[in-house]
Amino acid sequence: MKLNEESLTPLYQQVMEDIKGGIEGGRYVTGDKIPSEIELSEMYTVSRITIRRAVEELVGEGYLTKRQGKGTYVNHRKLLRKLEQAGAVQSFTDACKNEGRTPGATLLQRRKVTPQPEERRFLNIGADDQLVYIQRVRTADGEPVMLENNLFPLDRFAFLLDEDLKDNSIFELIHERAGVLPTSTEKSTLEIVLASKDTAEPLGVSVGEPLFYENVHFLDASGGPLLIGQQYMVGTRYMFNL
Repeated sequence: MKLNEESLTPLYQQVMEDIKGGIEGGRYVTGDKIPSEIELSEMYTVSRITIRRAVEELVGEGYLTKRQGKGTYVNHRKLLRKLEQAGAVQSFTDACKNEGRTPGATLLQRRKVTPQPEERRFLNIGADDQLVYIQRVRTADGEPVMLENNLFPLDRFAFLLDEDLKDNSIFELIHERAGVLPTSTEKSTLEIVLASKDTAEPLGVSVGEPLFYENVHFLDASGGPLLIGQQYMVGTRYMFNL
């Protein structure tokens, strides 16, 4: 590929975009070893410094992984998920299936908890009422992608304390058992946070690695409060479609 040296886009970014296009278009598939720095330098007619910068950026964005003494390999595609919108709430399970990947879930915690003031306000419950707190690691093709924390009013969803929550969709489960589904959101915020020990370990990342943190207040079809989701997603394994 001949790069455009007159473009305002730096050469290393042009290399990055072409390699990304190769990954998304199937030229490079998951697990493939990409050409060496020397080979890429010859392919793009640029210096090895330019190639090294492009590869390092792609490693940082999660597209590639360097293996000491072996080369650089293509990672799984990032999981693409749309941000929740009215009438179009998408579950993690659906996002995986849409991308041709296999969803999974491992239960970490499940217990009754006392709601915080903001949680009581949204869910319209009293100070003496309790919530069902469920924490799971969600995987795509076996790779940890999201640490899922969901809060449900106990009086409506006590059955979740006894359900098998391995490798299934909670959205589908509450639809089957209670006849409700999240269809819109009252509040949905997304920010970048750094992984703590408690979030890094179950996700298999280093402490301090950037994570997406999404705090969502879900509504049902009638516009009533349904549940609260507080999710941590690995930035290099996840992307959003606005």
